[in-house]
Amino acid sequence: MLELRGLTKRFGGLLAVDQVDLAVKDGEIHALIGPNGAGKTTIIAQVSGSLDADAGEILFRGRDLTRLPQHARVKAGLARSFQITSIFRRFSVLDNLALAVQARSGSSLSFWRPVAGEKALFDEARAIADEVGLSRRLDLVAGNLAHGEQRALEVGLALATRPKLVLLDEPMAGMGPEESQRIIALIERIRARVTVLLVEHDMDAVFRLAERISVLVSGRVIASGAPQEIRANAEVRRAYLGDELAAG
Repeated sequence: MLELRGLTKRFGGLLAVDQVDLAVKDGEIHALIGPNGAGKTTIIAQVSGSLDADAGEILFRGRDLTRLPQHARVKAGLARSFQITSIFRRFSVLDNLALAVQARSGSSLSFWRPVAGEKALFDEARAIADEVGLSRRLDLVAGNLAHGEQRALEVGLALATRPKLVLLDEPMAGMGPEESQRIIALIERIRARVTVLLVEHDMDAVFRLAERISVLVSGRVIASGAPQEIRANAEVRRAYLGDELAAG
């Protein structure tokens, strides 16, 4: 589904991403983990197109996307959620999702009012709200949602683009245990329809969700494999997981 070959990014004298090779298989949840500053979000930004790569290739379903603009990558089937929630805070949940569906269809947002009565558009928006657990919040202003619900809405906005691959950048950031469990359940629900590249610091969630895990340290992938392999990897234990979790 996704292959990175020698992906590299510098910020001045800082080598943030250092010739990263990474493969995400069709239909899997692949977690990218590592300490703060390892380069995880930089990789997500390069894959999504919000940040240019200095070197290397980004192949998506066999197609080279390395130099394509962000909107073209969305059209190709890539969608991203952010570390910081990105929603239309003054609009209702339903209008947020309807706008995302409309944007995917190619309609200009300047035609929002004339299109507002289209049944199919809103039917799809309601279906997405149900999938992300917000069917009882349709008329609520998005800015008034709880933090976990806002993150769920953001995932819904990504799903509205009908992606093949979703990039989830720390979807559980700032959440308590109950909210985290709801997001884990949401990711488990969507895994049947989309491939997921997940960046997350909650290791319980990572080891519960991911079929494969890659570990990034100082901009380089030091290990990639099944969860049990990553737990048992001595280099990963020293660099990130720690003895207690690695042995768990």
